[in-house]
Amino acid sequence: MSTTTLQGLLDYLTGTLSTSNMLWLSERLTDYAKKNEEQHLKPYTMEEIRARIAEAERESAAGLGIDSEEMVRELEAEFAEEDMKDTNKLK
Repeated sequence: MSTTTLQGLLDYLTGTLSTSNMLWLSERLTDYAKKNEEQHLKPYTMEEIRARIAEAERESAAGLGIDSEEMVRELEAEFAEEDMKDTNKLK
């Protein structure tokens, strides 16, 4: 939409909506903008990516963390537990 069209829409809304309706609309637009902003994460720089990789390698060399196979086992167990809870709720 062009700026002219948007300005026309804004003029129309401010000319027809009550103050309480304008406040309501403003709150909805603010909520929408916040949610939209959260979804658009800023991309990492190459320096940040390299730093994260280096940190992960240091942690792995120190024996910290778990390997992917263990992570998958833990996730599968967690999902199975959630499924059981959901099944029990339906009974």
